[in-house]
Amino acid sequence: MSETQTQKEFKPYIPANSKVAEFTVKSVLLGAIFGIIFGAATVYLALKAGLTVSASIPIAVLAISIGRKFFKTTILENNIIQTTGSAGESIAAGVVFTLPGFLFLSAGSNSESFFSYWPIFFLAALGGILGTLMMIPLRKSLIVEEHNNLPYPEGTACASVLIAGEKGGDFAKTAYYGLGFAFAYAILQKVFHVIAETPAWATTQANKYFPSATVNGEITPEYMGVGYIIGPKIAGVLVAGGVLAWLGLIPLLATLVPAESVALQLVKLGYLKDVLSPGSSAGWDPATKTFENTATAIYLAYVRQIGAGAVAAGGFITLLKTIPTIVSSFKSSLASINKMDGKTAVKRTDDDLSFNTVILGSIALIVLMAVLPQIPGDSILNKLLIGVLVVVFGFFFVTVSSRIVGLIGTSSNPISGMTIATLMGTCLIFISIGWSGQLYEPMALVVGSMICIAAANAGATSQDLKTGYIVGATPRYQQLALFVGAIVSAVVIGATLSILDRPNAEMLSQGINHAIGTEMYPAPQGTLMATLIKGLLSFNLDWQFVLVGVFLSITMELCGVKSLSFAVGAYLPLATTLPIFAGGAIKGLVDRRSKDKHEKTEDEDLGKGNLFATGLVAGGALMGVIYAFLMAFENTAAPVSSLNIEHSLTSALGEGGFQILGFGFFVIMGVVLYRIAISKK
Repeated sequence: MSETQTQKEFKPYIPANSKVAEFTVKSVLLGAIFGIIFGAATVYLALKAGLTVSASIPIAVLAISIGRKFFKTTILENNIIQTTGSAGESIAAGVVFTLPGFLFLSAGSNSESFFSYWPIFFLAALGGILGTLMMIPLRKSLIVEEHNNLPYPEGTACASVLIAGEKGGDFAKTAYYGLGFAFAYAILQKVFHVIAETPAWATTQANKYFPSATVNGEITPEYMGVGYIIGPKIAGVLVAGGVLAWLGLIPLLATLVPAESVALQLVKLGYLKDVLSPGSSAGWDPATKTFENTATAIYLAYVRQIGAGAVAAGGFITLLKTIPTIVSSFKSSLASINKMDGKTAVKRTDDDLSFNTVILGSIALIVLMAVLPQIPGDSILNKLLIGVLVVVFGFFFVTVSSRIVGLIGTSSNPISGMTIATLMGTCLIFISIGWSGQLYEPMALVVGSMICIAAANAGATSQDLKTGYIVGATPRYQQLALFVGAIVSAVVIGATLSILDRPNAEMLSQGINHAIGTEMYPAPQGTLMATLIKGLLSFNLDWQFVLVGVFLSITMELCGVKSLSFAVGAYLPLATTLPIFAGGAIKGLVDRRSKDKHEKTEDEDLGKGNLFATGLVAGGALMGVIYAFLMAFENTAAPVSSLNIEHSLTSALGEGGFQILGFGFFVIMGVVLYRIAISKK
């Protein structure tokens, strides 16, 4: 059967000749509101854990419940709501994975000045618009002509949610239960401090057999929810990297490397002023030449660089494995553009924005990047080259991103690999024309960050267009909604990053001026991008540590393990990956029970467990953002701090008892998640 026959046979839920309310003020406004909420939550979650969760299905669920109930929205209006809102999550992910790198580039590059509201806003908005622009000519070839070959799993599931909701499906209730549970849990943990933040078991540096080993977990709702959604396999590989780092590498290095050598390495990396000054998050004491927390010191000095090498190699390996897809995608996209003549009348469900929009939009983007003072560069020529590189790399990797997510879904999209490849290509071009050194570091990061944002948004855009194709949406309206979502979400993403980056009093006392980059918000990918750029342009990378990570990823691939997940686990603190693994283990138990009882395994996107877990992620992350906003302002911090009863509980239960109490709450949350996942009603 030919592709043309398949295309003719496909009938969307709303026929092309039907006139149904779609691109309305209420649908765009509701979508923008959801985009703001999920964009802010994604910023928080990505900074904390280096992970994100797709927002399309949660927003579709909210659109069904809120839109239909209170605003009488149609299925096509609900589709516009989720299309507009989903842009916030994808753009936020691209921003957080790259732009914090401005804080970690060389001091002489003046890059820190670009980590402020307006540069973040413009880069986020322009990157998001680029991702949508480049998908306009690709929709027909990838979404329509490849309908049977590229399933776009999240997009297809989202269409199922919208259609079921139109028929009276009751999806929202379980997600709201999760949201409410997470909010209550997070209030007890962050405001009242009834639940310990990070229960831990650790050995001392003086331990003869196992020095400075650490097992801890940041027992939050969002981490459990993320773990359940990604499942036991990925969660297990993720925590395996953390086990190697915190129970293998750190105790080994703690045995072999003197504390003063670790301190010197921290000075080199900028975590410590000098070995004669106390400080750093590891608590260096120059008088006794010891650390208060040796494990953290070694993690910052050595293990993070090993992890950075592993993530870089894992991302690059993932990209190499998709080369056949890259080549075929590029050929198909060029072929589809050549076929477009713009003369044939099109029906409503085939009505895209014109190709002229892509050309004029790309030219406008290059011009804007050349004239905006918020974009790094010391001349118009510098900035024009940046703009051209962004458009060229953008078209290429948007094509790659769209086809990959069509096969394996947005969550498995190797965005980091594409960004690393872009950074390497950009740095090599810079070096070839004599642009080396610290001055050009921010310019390289701009190219990498905009490609990351564009590729992330293109992946989400592809899923949205697939949803629209199935339900019978008008592509032109979806594309306009995506532009609106990109701009609106950029407004809140910049504000959220600026507020979360404010240091608290304790940080200021240690000379730390940015909360991002600390244990509070590690921003792992941003640190990695900065490390690579500095290494390539300024030749100051500690290659011996990075190469250990590179061969760690190669070893995992040779063992048949997806190295990128393992590498991210090795890079992140075990406190992050262990609770994520707990959520994944619960999903494994649910699936095992279904298999033993010969029942149908929970549907990945529509099952009660996934909906409740989505609520946990949204509720926990949103409460984290709200709490961070409250604590960012001195006039609200004092009233919030007065509600803290941790001292009273510690006095009554002891430090160990208090941590066991917190762990008990986490277990209760896991039991609730499990019982909801296996329930039939």
